[in-house]
Formats: sequence, C-alpha cells, structure tokens
Amino acid sequence: MPEDDDEREELPEPPQRLFTLTEAERTRKELEPFLIEAIGARKKLSVLEQDLTAVSTRILMMGGVLVPYAKLAEKRMEQQSLAEVMKANLEKILSTGCLIKDLDMGLLDFPAIVDNQEVYLCWKLGEDRIRYYHRQDEGYAGRKPLDPRDPGSGSQVQ
Repeated sequence: MPEDDDEREELPEPPQRLFTLTEAERTRKELEPFLIEAIGARKKLSVLEQDLTAVSTRILMMGGVLVPYAKLAEKRMEQQSLAEVMKANLEKILSTGCLIKDLDMGLLDFPAIVDNQEVYLCWKLGEDRIRYYHRQDEGYAGRKPLDPRDPGSGSQVQ
C-alpha cells in the first residue's frame, strides 16, 4: 500500500482552470455570498480570539483561581464553529478554480487569457462586476481595465 501513496504524490497538479469573462462573472455572482460569509466569520473569529486571549491573561494574572470554565467552553465551541464556517466557504470558493487573493478586501482572481497572455481577471467585493485584469506576476496595484472606455464602477452592466 505505501507504493500507492507514493504514486499519488507523483501525479502532476491538474492544469489551472481558465475562465472566460462570462464564466468568471457567473462564478463571481455565485461565490459572492460565500465570500461575504467567510469574511464575516473571519471578523467574528478575530474578536473571539481577542476575547479568549484576554481571558487567558486574566487567568494567568490571578493564578488560575477563578477559571470561568463554562464561558471558556462556550467561546471555544463558537470559535470552532466559526472556523468550520470560514473553512467551508473558502473551500467552496477555491473549488471553482477561483483564487482568493485577499480575504480582508474580498479580492478574487480568475485565471484567464487576455491578448494571448495568462492573466487574472480581478474583482473586489463591492464592485458591480469584473472590470479589471492584471498579469499573473502583478498584484492588485497592477490592475488594468478590461475595457479602457469603461467609465468605472458607477456604470451599469450592459
């Protein structure tokens, strides 16, 4: 059986999925609620972890005399639940072939071909549609409009 494991490890990664703009836009619309939920879970996790750190610090300062076991257990269960929600949402997003570039910003990239170059179609939460792309060796700062005539995010999708 160990040989089977070795064989699986040597298999090449499947090729990166390439999106057309239409596919990326359809996928973006489907993924937006999952992204919003993952961001919300991450924010709640951050607050919860600060609370848990504060409780741990108080326990240490007091020599462990008054340990609020019930409160701690409740917070740990909430932490685990939020972590599972976040993980499930991130896995859903990644399973489409989309890349999460910055969860705090809600930044997603969709591998694509533009002008015979492999690029990322780039979308940020709050933008009404995918309007930008950048080369794969560039980041958010290198975004260029897909349509140079596009007046910006204030216009409606046509």
